[in-house]
Amino acid sequence: MKKLFLPLIAAAALALPASAQNVNLYASYGGYTQMDACDCHDGWDGVNTAWGAVNVGVDFGITSRFRLGPSYTFSSATTKGGKHHSDLYYHAILMNAKYDYYRTGILALYAHVGLGVEITHLAPWHGDPYNKTYFAGQISPIGARVQLGNGFNFFGELGFGAQGLAQFGFSYDF
Repeated sequence: MKKLFLPLIAAAALALPASAQNVNLYASYGGYTQMDACDCHDGWDGVNTAWGAVNVGVDFGITSRFRLGPSYTFSSATTKGGKHHSDLYYHAILMNAKYDYYRTGILALYAHVGLGVEITHLAPWHGDPYNKTYFAGQISPIGARVQLGNGFNFFGELGFGAQGLAQFGFSYDF
């Protein structure tokens, strides 16, 4: 399944720009991620809560209300201090779909669903670093985007997943 999923995402990402109506680049910060709420740390004990997540992505307009595109998320955490202090680095790659269900003037309300993979890089104090792979997702039924002018937008989302429980950021429309 994995061998089919990644080439399918890559082919879709390459084909989308040719048919896209517009392109939206975005960067955001999300607090309390899936990596904190779920065991995305190979069962390690004493893992501190991560500082949140930084998200970057691109959306391609498929129709006037529907956008599709990939994103990358980075976060990290550590274990409790002391001589056994270890580091964890979270990398999530998602394919995202966003649908505008209400628009007026400068405001758009939308829903966001993302599916992909989360790779945890674990660096234990007592051994060699290694990676663990987990399912990653994002579901945000409430999102709001406000146009600031000249293609710039501010947005916020409430939901759950790798990108955060609450996510806020800026985007630019080409």
